[in-house]
Amino acid sequence: MKKIIVLLFTLCLSFNGLAQETGSVLIKNGTVITITNGNKVDTDVLIEDGTITEIGKDLSAPNGVETVDAEGKYVMPGIIDAHSHIAAVDVNEWTNPVTAEVSMEESINPNDINIYWALAGGVTSIHLMHGSANVIGGQNETLKLRYGANMNEMRFKGAPRTIKFALGENPTRVHGQGFGVKPRTRMGVEQVIRDHFDAAQDYKRNRQQYLDAKEAYENGNRDEPPVPVAKNERLEVLVDILEGDVWIHTHSYRADEIAMLMRVFDDYGIENFTFQHANEAFKVAPELKENNAYTSVFADWWAYKFEVYYSTAYNASILNANGVRNSINSDSGELIRHLNHEAAKAVHYGNTSKQDALKMITINPAMQLGIDDKVGSIEEGKHGDVAIWSGHPLSIYSKTEATYVDGKKYFDRSEDKNDMRLQPDAETDFDEGRNRWYNENGRQDKTCLQGAEIRFSKKGMKLNQSNSN
Repeated sequence: MKKIIVLLFTLCLSFNGLAQETGSVLIKNGTVITITNGNKVDTDVLIEDGTITEIGKDLSAPNGVETVDAEGKYVMPGIIDAHSHIAAVDVNEWTNPVTAEVSMEESINPNDINIYWALAGGVTSIHLMHGSANVIGGQNETLKLRYGANMNEMRFKGAPRTIKFALGENPTRVHGQGFGVKPRTRMGVEQVIRDHFDAAQDYKRNRQQYLDAKEAYENGNRDEPPVPVAKNERLEVLVDILEGDVWIHTHSYRADEIAMLMRVFDDYGIENFTFQHANEAFKVAPELKENNAYTSVFADWWAYKFEVYYSTAYNASILNANGVRNSINSDSGELIRHLNHEAAKAVHYGNTSKQDALKMITINPAMQLGIDDKVGSIEEGKHGDVAIWSGHPLSIYSKTEATYVDGKKYFDRSEDKNDMRLQPDAETDFDEGRNRWYNENGRQDKTCLQGAEIRFSKKGMKLNQSNSN
């Protein structure tokens, strides 16, 4: 009996560790940017136990529920970053052109200060992505930014599985140049994908035939045991991709490669996919629309490598005008803090409407991640992921005043403690500080190729030579 009591107590603790903490709050008198149903002036939003239960005027707070006055302020859904590498322990498993078996769910750092910084910019969910060193990389993880929670509690319950593909320079450099194996060229990237899809189809057929024969043997309907076909986790994931259970997010830049991959996906019946970065997507916008493809782009990053020289700040607006469901992402621990400004650039450069620009950081990325039934807009029944802004979120003068995830407040500017963020060094001169910021937050190590740079360091080059001997 004593053992049973101890076991039950342990199970209770285990389930409690997986619980996702929620909160309740009534936000009153704000301009509510619903995203899907226009803007509502002087409107209240009631969140109870993590869920938006009522939107309207003159609402009353239930007993024990805090009331927050947002008069003269804006309330909008939490921003969703469809491409992020913050809160990651490792980013690239770069030892093979295909590593579909690994998963970012094992690479979550819930204590990363970047989570708090992102909350300070109104971000409530991110798509934690594997890197782009592989043609077919690892599986990604969609997270809620529950800062202070453990790794399991940060996972976005019910989000579809996703995986990272990569085209172009990154996989050809890491594997063709670094390891001397396919792919060395862009055409080799396509063949790696086709070869592994074909292998997955063969594996599925052979594995099923073996399982059927094994069952028949065990039931006495077959005289000889079948030759085993071992379970292969990499091929299992590829089968799930082909069957539509895993959604593809592809690192891409050039229009020719984007068109190539759409042809490959069409040949294999793959329907749910997003092109990440997609700097030249504007060149094939009608084709993207025809294939029901999603895109997730930078607002105006360009020229940090040769294959992104042909870029334009009009990219997002051109895609939007062609009916492509587009989002704007960060791929950066710095840009994630002001994705509202990145969205505003679509208004500035391409005369995109304010509503469509805001969709690019809310409902559109939610759709690309398969969580739009839960977040991305302020609607009754959806999660209480909202942020209160001092002014319109697209204004450079506006600041996030408070951010709520599932109705629980995770950021409050008025209560912002000094020890919640890293402090600048007053003794550091400008140039040193600028270089340090770039190294910590810029393109060098907070991006898709993070962790793979060792291949091209002096130490890595010596390792390559020893491996090839």
